[in-house]
Amino acid sequence: MAEQLIELNVTGMHCNNCAMSIHKLLEKKGLQNILVDFAGEEVKFSTNDDSKLPEVIKGIENLGFRVIDDISLHSPAFYDRVENKFIFCALFTAPLLLHMLLPWHFLHQPVLQLILCLPVFIVGCIHFGKSAWSSVKGGVPNMDVLIFIGSTSAFVYSLAGTIQNLGEQYQFYETCATIITLVLLGNVLEKRSVTQTTSAVKDLIKFQQVNANRIVDGNIEVISAKEVYPGDTLVVNQGDKIPVDGEILSGSASVDEAMLTGESMPVEKDKYDKVIGGTIVVNGNFHMLATKVGSNTILSQIIDLMKKAQAAKPPVQKLGDKVASIFVPAVILIALITFVLTYFAGGAGMQRALMNAIAVLVISCPCAMGLATPTAVMVGLGRAAKNGILIKGGDTIEAVAHTKYVVFDKTGTLTTGKFSINEIRAEDGVEPDVIRGIITAIEERSNHPIAKSLVEGLKKQPQQKVILKSVKEEKGLGMRAEDIFGNHYFLGTAKHNTNDHFNLSLYKNQILLAQIAIDDEVKPETASLIAKLKKMGIVPVLLSGDKKNRCLKVASQIGITEVHAEMLPDEKLKVIDIYKQKGKTVMIGDGINDAPALTKADVGVSMNDASQVAIQSASVVLLNTDLHSVIKFLQISKHTLLTIKQNLFWAFAYNIVAIPVAACGFLNPMVGAFAMAFSDVVVIGNSLRLKVKKVD
Repeated sequence: MAEQLIELNVTGMHCNNCAMSIHKLLEKKGLQNILVDFAGEEVKFSTNDDSKLPEVIKGIENLGFRVIDDISLHSPAFYDRVENKFIFCALFTAPLLLHMLLPWHFLHQPVLQLILCLPVFIVGCIHFGKSAWSSVKGGVPNMDVLIFIGSTSAFVYSLAGTIQNLGEQYQFYETCATIITLVLLGNVLEKRSVTQTTSAVKDLIKFQQVNANRIVDGNIEVISAKEVYPGDTLVVNQGDKIPVDGEILSGSASVDEAMLTGESMPVEKDKYDKVIGGTIVVNGNFHMLATKVGSNTILSQIIDLMKKAQAAKPPVQKLGDKVASIFVPAVILIALITFVLTYFAGGAGMQRALMNAIAVLVISCPCAMGLATPTAVMVGLGRAAKNGILIKGGDTIEAVAHTKYVVFDKTGTLTTGKFSINEIRAEDGVEPDVIRGIITAIEERSNHPIAKSLVEGLKKQPQQKVILKSVKEEKGLGMRAEDIFGNHYFLGTAKHNTNDHFNLSLYKNQILLAQIAIDDEVKPETASLIAKLKKMGIVPVLLSGDKKNRCLKVASQIGITEVHAEMLPDEKLKVIDIYKQKGKTVMIGDGINDAPALTKADVGVSMNDASQVAIQSASVVLLNTDLHSVIKFLQISKHTLLTIKQNLFWAFAYNIVAIPVAACGFLNPMVGAFAMAFSDVVVIGNSLRLKVKKVD
């Protein structure tokens, strides 16, 4: 059976530890390509045997999570909402805390305190106990294990004191209730903050949720974009979101593509132009043919890439994951040692020993370590996406942070990729119409910028039609073709060409037919980009298959001193390898011949108008054509990594300082619960700063 991708919507995950327990379960079941996104509440995996699916769903639900059909339609029950649990517990906890401040003697009664604490304890048992047991079963004990043990210890100790009528010094009902209530408050704030970290993906998903006007037998019917099929004819009016990808059949419009490219200026679209689903018609209207729908649209692919990217772990996270996996057993051990030393060695009595041990349990916070990296990665990738930069993996962010070299392809990257034909010189006895016909027939089969420009430039000139049987593109060389009469053609760069004015040569059966001179403009922002890279301590390099004199001319115009010209794809690989040995290397390119080099570099960056092969080979895609996106990408990556390090430092430092302070008896368990509840919020809050932080 063919391997198929399974996607499940899973609710109840609230941090990376939850995701790790599901990941471990799926690994044990032998599933492949596992992706668990706790913030997006999604689980994906590949399997050859879909009969395993019920068993997998049951396994996930046995861990304490819920698998549902549609996350957008899912609304948790009133009693399942953490906000409602917090409000309920706060109403009972407030009087328990007030008894320490108000001179109302009836509030000091142990039985009344038990009655007030019991509902809170039951909610805590259901909320934290269920999660704690599930995490232990999943092999990744989470923070809820510590909260459950701490609050239960305080409750059982107080209950024993009440039953035996041992007096007020045995009453810690307020400690039990306050721990549960404060941690629930932390969960409420954490949930809201984590939701904000995934806002970029959610914003893009909103662009998909539109209606379409479909023409059926001359009438217009309004349907959901999900119901559009390839081949449908749609009407799109001013102010509408374009429902799916397609081509304009008639009409024209100005289209705002900012949600994809980050560019504020609308793009003019006419008949036969391609339009992208989710973009907005600012002015005009048109009829369009739907070509790509559902998961095949550009927007769907970008959303999918972003979700995968958010789940890809940077190497810096490995330490946090290792510590988090042994953290809970270690804290329980420290709490036991604290209890034993305080009670037996310190002679401080049962009450003091128990309070110190509970303080150790409730102040420690493994979740802060679990949230440190993914929340920063989510916000960083989201900010990049809103600037028209699609980063395919969280691991890319760390790889790019210490960049030493940025290697540029020339054509279509540093230059506009829009060529103008200066001259076509035909050999004696060869008709220009024949030359133009052969060039058009060959180049209309290629996606290369030069090919597109040649076809466009010759479109309105007289041509003699040539029918080709086969066309083959040779990376870095040119195009080979055969016509229906068995004649063989080659159109491409000829290294032995002595006249540097001509870039291309056309051969028929190995006999030169013509030479072609074309020119390409340097992008206006290129020189300032190179200057900024140098200011950042990064060495710019030009690596191209073009003629040496042309490469040197472009390099001198924009300020690049390291130039490698007339390079074939395999030679480009060797050059990239040399630079990689000297330091972190980023390669920026757009053609088929750049694909191997993009893969070889530490980070490959592709332009949006690049070939499909180049886009697939790259780790980063610039959705707009402005090269300043390169600087923005480097800056966002640098600040995202800095945020991850700040988060991890806080998570480790907090636990390293807080646990010994609690063990030494300098901390009330209620203060510990308060500190723990807000340690996660500090980490997520620092990650959210990336949304607005200056990265220049």
